Order: sequence, then C-alpha cells, then structure tokens
Amino acid sequence: MDLATWTLLALALAATVEGLTTINSNNVTKPSFTVDYTGNQFFLDGKPFRYVSGSFHYFRAPKVYWRDRLRKMRAAGLNAVSTYVEWSLHQPKPNEWKWYGEADLEYFLTLAQEEGLFVLLRPGPYICAERDLGGFPTWLLSLVPDIQLRTSDTRYMRYVRTYINEVMRRVRPFLRGNGGPVIMVQVENEYGSYQACDIKYMTELRDLFQSHIGSDALLYTTDGDTNRMLRCGMIPEVFGTVDFGTEANVTRSFETLRLFRPKGPLVNSEFYPGWLTHWGEPYAKVDSSIVVKKIDEMLAMGASVNLYMFYGGTNFGFTSGANTGPQYEPQITSYDYDAPITEAGDLTLKYYEIKNVIAKYLPIPNITLPIQSSKGDYGSVVLERVLPLFHPYMRAILGILKVNQFAPPTFESFDEPLALVLYETDLPENRTDPGVLDVSFIHDRALVYEDDVFVGTLSRTHGLKTVSLSQPYTRRLGIFVENQGHVNSGSEIHDFKGVGGVTLNGQTLTNWNATGFRLPEMKYDSNFGGNSTGENLDRLPQFLYGLFTIIGTPLDTFLDTIGWGKGVAFINGYNIGRYWPAAGPQMTLYVPASILVTGENRVDLLEFEYLPETLTVRFQTIPN
Repeated sequence: MDLATWTLLALALAATVEGLTTINSNNVTKPSFTVDYTGNQFFLDGKPFRYVSGSFHYFRAPKVYWRDRLRKMRAAGLNAVSTYVEWSLHQPKPNEWKWYGEADLEYFLTLAQEEGLFVLLRPGPYICAERDLGGFPTWLLSLVPDIQLRTSDTRYMRYVRTYINEVMRRVRPFLRGNGGPVIMVQVENEYGSYQACDIKYMTELRDLFQSHIGSDALLYTTDGDTNRMLRCGMIPEVFGTVDFGTEANVTRSFETLRLFRPKGPLVNSEFYPGWLTHWGEPYAKVDSSIVVKKIDEMLAMGASVNLYMFYGGTNFGFTSGANTGPQYEPQITSYDYDAPITEAGDLTLKYYEIKNVIAKYLPIPNITLPIQSSKGDYGSVVLERVLPLFHPYMRAILGILKVNQFAPPTFESFDEPLALVLYETDLPENRTDPGVLDVSFIHDRALVYEDDVFVGTLSRTHGLKTVSLSQPYTRRLGIFVENQGHVNSGSEIHDFKGVGGVTLNGQTLTNWNATGFRLPEMKYDSNFGGNSTGENLDRLPQFLYGLFTIIGTPLDTFLDTIGWGKGVAFINGYNIGRYWPAAGPQMTLYVPASILVTGENRVDLLEFEYLPETLTVRFQTIPN
C-alpha cells in the first residue's frame, strides 16, 4: 500500500465517530448529508449546515394544495419539511397499495425539492400523529388479533418488512446521496415513550432502513427529554434527537440529550408552536410570544429545530385518533393545531413572528404571498330527509353482516375499516321488569335501542356502561356503536372496537347479529323515496341531503353544523369528517375548494342523535 493510499485510509478511520462518518468537505464528490461530531454540526454536501424545519403531513391536505403550503413554509425561512408516511393510507388492505392522489408520496417529495426544501422523512412503521391507530392499518388487528405491535414479534415484523421495503423502494431516488431532498429518515417514532423498550425490535428496524439508505441519508430517532425515554428510544449507530415544547427549559432538555449523545449537533425534532384538541375540551392554543422566545433560544445555541406542526391540516373521513389517560379522549376532525399556517392555508400573526426570528439566523427567500385566500359564502341549505341508516335499503348497499354470533364480534373481525356497527339480539322472554342493561366493554360510544326506540347512551369516555330498559315486553335490543378513533399512542394501542360482556339483569345476552356500515364515501340513490315506503323518517340515525349552487370558481368554505347533534358530513360524496357541535369545540368543518364544482353541489349528513327543526346547515367564510 503506497503512502497516499494509507493516508486516505487513516483519515477515513479517524473520521469515524460513534458509528457515523464525518466527510471531509474537500473530498466530497457527490451530494451527502452527514454528522460532524467534532464540530457539533451537520455537513450538507460537505459544508456546515443546520435546518429549521416545519411539519406538514401530505395526507392531511388535498394534493392540489401541497405546493401552496410548501411555498408558504419556504417563504417563512424554513429550509426543510418534516412529514410522516402513513402505513394505513398506503396499504389499506394486505394485498392493496395506494400511491396516487393524496397518497402520492413521490410527487410530494418532488414538490418539496422544487420549492427549495429538504425533507425529514418519518416512515414509521408507527407514527402516532394523532391518527387512527397511530397510522397502523387496522387489518393488522384483524389478521393477528394477539399481535404485539411495536415489538420484535415475528408476525408483526413480517408485515413491517413488506411495508418498509415498499416505501423505501420509492424513496430511494429521493435520498440526498442520489441528489434528492431527503436528508434524514427516522426509525420508528418516539419509541422511548412506549412501555415495551424492545431493543431487538429497534435494531431490526435500524438494519432494515440501513439496508435501503446506506450512506445516502442519515438515520435518526426522536424521543422526549427524559432519561427513560432517551434510554429506550435511542439506538447504537443512529443519530439521536430530542423533542420538547414551550413549557420546557431549553438548556436542561439539551443537557439531558447530551447525557446519551455527548457530541454532535443539537436537534429538537418536535418543538410545538401549537397543540392538539380533543372533543369536549377548549380549543388548544399556544401563545406566540413564548413560541418565538423558545425558538430564538434554540437557534442561538446553534441547534436545528423542527416545528410540529407548521401546517396541520385536516383529519378527513375517519382518520383522527384518540388518546387515553386518565380517560379515552378522541381528537376532533380539524388538525389546525394552532399552527403558524391555518387549516385553510392562511398565514397567522404567529407565522410572521416566527419568520422574524428565523431571519436572524437564516436567509429569507424573496417570495411574495397573499396573506389570506378568498373564502366562499354559499349561504344556508335546507336538507331533506332520505332514509334511516337501519332501513333495509341502506343495510343492503352499505352493510356487511355477521349473523348468529355467540358474542358481539369486534369491528376488526369484519376485515374492513369500519366506523359504525349495529349489534342486535333478542331479549329474554317472560321478564317481570324491564331490566338493566350492563355492557362491561364499550369502545367507544353507543346508542341503545329497545324495539327501535332509543333508550340511552353508552360512553367509554364518560364511563357510561348501563342503561335501564323501559318495558318488560320488548323483544329486540339494538346497540349502535361508533368507533370514535383507535388509540394512537401509549399502552392501549391494541384498541379493538365494539361491545362485550353484555348482560341484562346479570344474564349474558348471546346470539348476536352485527351489521357493519361502510362509509368511506357517500354512494346511494337519494331518489329512493323514503316517504313512499311508509318508513318513519324521524328515526335516527338518519341520512339527509341538500343541494347548493356555486357560481364561478369554487372557493374554500366552512360547513357550520351548529344546532345538529353528532354525525358525519359528506360533500359531493367526499367524507369531510365527523361533526359534534353538542360536545365542541369544533363547530365548523373545513371544505376545500378542490372537492367543490362550479354549478350544483351536494351536501349529505348522517346524523346520529338529533335533528334540528330547521334541518339547515350553512356554508360560511370563517371557521368556528
């Protein structure tokens, strides 16, 4: 070996620190992203670099708005975007993949690069993100009911490998080493917060990701700022980062990180300029003055930071999740998050204050943007009753039936994602009193019917597990159960839906029929005349619809549901999400212009609990 070759080898060996290689900037011949542990900094293409990033999950906004949101982020001075990749979106069934429309990950990565943003990619397999089951597809629970999620369980890892291999096959051309925008790829997600602490699982994931990215991007982990979280979440040979919000002491949080990773750049991978909101609680807000103070403090220390969320968006359909502890808490449809960019894409005062802080540390691109987009005031729409959900016609076109089940089957046993299931059985004969119905397991909320007459509500959130029946001679019991969102974090993530342990006066009820209702979008013939069938159109749950006309180019708008009870709304067949004004705080649902048309449009409601006398909704220009 000649002297020159030996010298180069020695330099490379000396640069290897904690399993990662620092690249000498004079020797870089291709795009790269690496860690300089000696200088406590990143190198991008061989030059010192730090990022100020914002979270934006592509699946929470219509595809046509992706560029707009990314451009607004770049205009604020951000030089990177962080996004999760949602397993349930991309693999809705074991043998079905989706990479188009709002699932077009490759298009999103292309747009990010075109808009001058690097990408911090978070493919999971678990993502939390306040999404249903933390982004896991529910068919994992269907196929393997005793599966141990987020562990080295071989049955779980079999599906994980298939998913990650498919994702990374598509992501590989976008890695920085291949000239793309993806500089970092996260392994799992805040694993230190999970009780399993399975190092075998995390190292298997590390090796799986490493086999795809090689040295073309940087693997990293994200965990909370406690010893336990960092100890269980960090992995050898993977760059560790921390997350914390405005309530934390910045210096102390980074000192905790230093206990586990003494060298390298400081990174807060989730700094929270806003917060999430559950049904039945005040809308969460975070004061912008403390947000910018903490950002300034971190940037002054030379740290890189990602703002979670910079743009929140919407949990369309049934995609919102839930938290537990001390009680079950489902999240609202909006994921506005009090973020710098609102759910409808408008810039807030918080946006401009953050931009001013970033300008002290990074150059701000010269991009002219409108402050606020126009919104549509399409007025009031009087709805017409169509049919009750339990009508034979609706059961036939929307229902999946399980009959003669000894115990009520879970939602997951239907092998399709379901939000609603009706459980029915015959009541015991010769009762001397109406009796008390007791349901030991209720996930999540249920309306109880006695011979089709509503008699009470069961609730996981409020611990309501009993209902007194009204008559001793009634024959048929119905329990209409709503899945309000699978738990997305913590030890209760194996969150099966339905009812169990159903007794009447202590006697177990058996021989159940269960009808699951498929409602990914609205598809039924509203001309099927409920009145002509003699059906009681006051029965709930009830389908209603109305028409409204848009003249000119459609604009974003907000559907006001004040006065209604609880249900699901559809615009031109598209499921825009759950509404529940009786609980609040969300009263309006965001309606993007992309699902509206010039001319006649249609709104459908499936109302569960209460019909206002006016049967009216309104499309307005501001959210409530």
